[in-house]
Amino acid sequence: MIQTRNFGEFEGLDVIETTLRSDVATVSILNYGCVVRDWQVHKTNGPVSVVLGFEEFGHYPQHSPSFGIIAGRVANRTARGKFQLDGTDYQLPINNGVNHLHGGMYGLGRRIWELETDAASNSIKLTYHSPDGEEGYPATVDFTVIYRLQGARLICEMNGMPSEPTPINLAQHSYYNLNGAGGVRDHAIQIAAKSYTPVDATQIPTGEIFPVRNTRFDFTQPTTFNVTDPERIGVDHNLVLDSTRDIGLPAATIYSQQSNLELKLWTGEPGLQLFNAPDMNIPVAGLKGEKYSPFSGVCLEAQHFPDSLNRPEWPSIICTPDNPYTQKLEVEIAER
Repeated sequence: MIQTRNFGEFEGLDVIETTLRSDVATVSILNYGCVVRDWQVHKTNGPVSVVLGFEEFGHYPQHSPSFGIIAGRVANRTARGKFQLDGTDYQLPINNGVNHLHGGMYGLGRRIWELETDAASNSIKLTYHSPDGEEGYPATVDFTVIYRLQGARLICEMNGMPSEPTPINLAQHSYYNLNGAGGVRDHAIQIAAKSYTPVDATQIPTGEIFPVRNTRFDFTQPTTFNVTDPERIGVDHNLVLDSTRDIGLPAATIYSQQSNLELKLWTGEPGLQLFNAPDMNIPVAGLKGEKYSPFSGVCLEAQHFPDSLNRPEWPSIICTPDNPYTQKLEVEIAER
């Protein structure tokens, strides 16, 4: 059974929470930013919340570092917020140091979306009409996001239909913690990525593609941040997913020995931004009263590469009415 409730108010509009249930999981989603607010895995000794979020809506606009949102129109960073399309220069809002991040000041993650539920498919559909010029982007875009819960697997389908050529690069932005508390430095992670894109001091890719071997970005075999990053520097980098990988197999897995929970992620996107929140310090309580501090969660952001708008040699993020945006992401979390 799908349940809905009023969860708050944002700029005069109702924030609605919809909860999808299966025999092994419960996922709560907001029409604010398409946020996955809570994802509980049902274990024999009780449910475990495996994402970071808040119990009160008011904390989201004030304190959320993009917990669970759909980031866009263009996720990740664009250098100095500048790009050119068909001979026209565009300037996007600067909201991350000297760069543009996750679509701007509001992006898609701070908007109220229209929603409808479908009990037959155990899904929720969220829609948002982004007008021409919103956050500096050209063209209107009609976005649709569908979340569907099938057993232990949450399927997220993202689509964008533009009125004319425009960049689109979305990312589902949940922070995972398979223990439900504490940190994630002991989680064993494996990612099908033999390369990564190094960055400059402002986190913009240099344009090079380097092997991950002998770096803190090497997760080609199951390993933990305790092993790859003993100095606790942290990771916020794009890993280049192997183009020859079997897309029927997970692009990434995370396993916690403490909870015996395993996450598997499937995507057809070329990149996966790995972020483990080394500077997180949320001043209010999270789910079940948790204190979110450095390394409390890890993001696996399936997307195109950061600053793709200024790297024509990389996979294009320009979409058109004849070539609209589409992405399918599947994440399964269950006991091993």
